[in-house]
Amino acid sequence: MNNAMHCNNSHMEGKLMKYKEDIEKTLDNYRSWWNREDFGRCAIAIVAKKSPTKEDPPVPFPEKVEDRWLDFTYMEAAIHHKLRNHEYIAEALPVFSGGYPGYDGFGTWNGCEITFGEDTAWIHPIISEGSLTDYDPQDIKVDKNGKWWLYSNEYHEFLNRCCAGNSLPVVPALGGTGDTLSALRSNIKLLYDLIDTPDVIKLFEERLMTLWIEAFEHFYQMHKDLSFGGNANWIGMWAPGRFYIPQNDFSYMISTKMYEEIFLDQLVRQLDYLEYSIYHLDGVGAFRHIDLLCTLKDLDAIQVGPGAGKPSPLYYMDILKKVQAAGKGLHISIAPEEVAYALDNLSSKGLFINTWTETVEDGYDLLKTVEQNSKFY
Repeated sequence: MNNAMHCNNSHMEGKLMKYKEDIEKTLDNYRSWWNREDFGRCAIAIVAKKSPTKEDPPVPFPEKVEDRWLDFTYMEAAIHHKLRNHEYIAEALPVFSGGYPGYDGFGTWNGCEITFGEDTAWIHPIISEGSLTDYDPQDIKVDKNGKWWLYSNEYHEFLNRCCAGNSLPVVPALGGTGDTLSALRSNIKLLYDLIDTPDVIKLFEERLMTLWIEAFEHFYQMHKDLSFGGNANWIGMWAPGRFYIPQNDFSYMISTKMYEEIFLDQLVRQLDYLEYSIYHLDGVGAFRHIDLLCTLKDLDAIQVGPGAGKPSPLYYMDILKKVQAAGKGLHISIAPEEVAYALDNLSSKGLFINTWTETVEDGYDLLKTVEQNSKFY
């Protein structure tokens, strides 16, 4: 690991931000969106490419793949290159993040080995042998002297140093109900456990959520001063308080009855702790849970993502309209050419569109389209 920290940015003064000059207006729009108020259009994050220059070539990829995730010098150069070569239009935010390979999570903090790839990483289970009853939920802890907990803290201190005055740091993607245990146990083993020892799973889920809340609070406190009293996260959004993207990707493989009986209690507990939340509904197989999710009073919004290889979220218009009819905010990631169709078929109240353009000019043209065609009902 290269732990050298070369960030020389001055501390944030006032509310100026190098990569987002209209940050104050943008944060006001976010506050309005969270309150489901009409600020003249739907919320939209448009990340627009700037014209490349020979004077600012891409940062060379490290020779060792793990350095892509662990070398602070490389990460600083690569992240700044990305930020200065994009325009962050409307609700798009410049977030300072080296990515989410999973080293800052409960798996590695409990001793799981990790294998790094160029775009992601794999956590190797540590409680995958025998029955789940062979293990004690209280043995799952955060090793505060462990390699990866210490590195996670170093990394988030690095984010604060580098983003001050120009961008927003992000809290970790700490996992969610079902997903964290499946990483520790393995998907196939956990599926058997659902039949064999469902009550034991509940004990593990309770323990994991206790640790989740403690870890989130730790990193939230680290970043909130540079995040205007709130926090940003991997989805590229911001809220003026404790904000996270709850999820249970494991639920793709189970019935809604099983989801409700085994995992719902800890999701409700997580939502009760958080001040702002968007549920990450990932994959068409998880869409079966939409009715259950829409009943959760403390859930602010739902991000609908069909999954890799599936059609656009707009193909599932019945799901999108169901979210809106339940009074929940709706987050979708769609291509720029799909935005007009979305505005024609969805209410702009509580709607958040994530998209991109190939040029800055196209980005501002798209914003004009949104301003002219947003409808609230």
